[in-house]
Amino acid sequence: QVQLVESGGGSVQSGGSLRLSCTAPGYSHIRLCMGWFRQAPGKERERVASIDLDGSTTYADSVKGRFTISQDNAKDTLYLQMNKLKPEDTAIYYCAADLIEAYYVGLYCPFGHMGQGTQVTVSS
Repeated sequence: QVQLVESGGGSVQSGGSLRLSCTAPGYSHIRLCMGWFRQAPGKERERVASIDLDGSTTYADSVKGRFTISQDNAKDTLYLQMNKLKPEDTAIYYCAADLIEAYYVGLYCPFGHMGQGTQVTVSS
């Protein structure tokens, strides 16, 4: 089991910014495919952004141009920089990951491991 620890959530006004961080104690991030998911009240969990093993990134249409996923391999930390936040971004945000070995089974990241989540609240 890969333990994932998120931090950086909070409350901001519309138009504000937050940066989420995620670490995986005991795992080098070069051995993981990683991403961010979110779940708003009454809605299904959705993938917000992900970063592939080659560093390429993918974003949900709703956050393109506002959110940036990145990772610092020296610090083994995954980030989600969220700018121009909107009330509809309010959700619990989860860091998700899986091992490289799982990725190469089907050439996609199964995201079989997920953190406890961090709350992001955007007020209008």
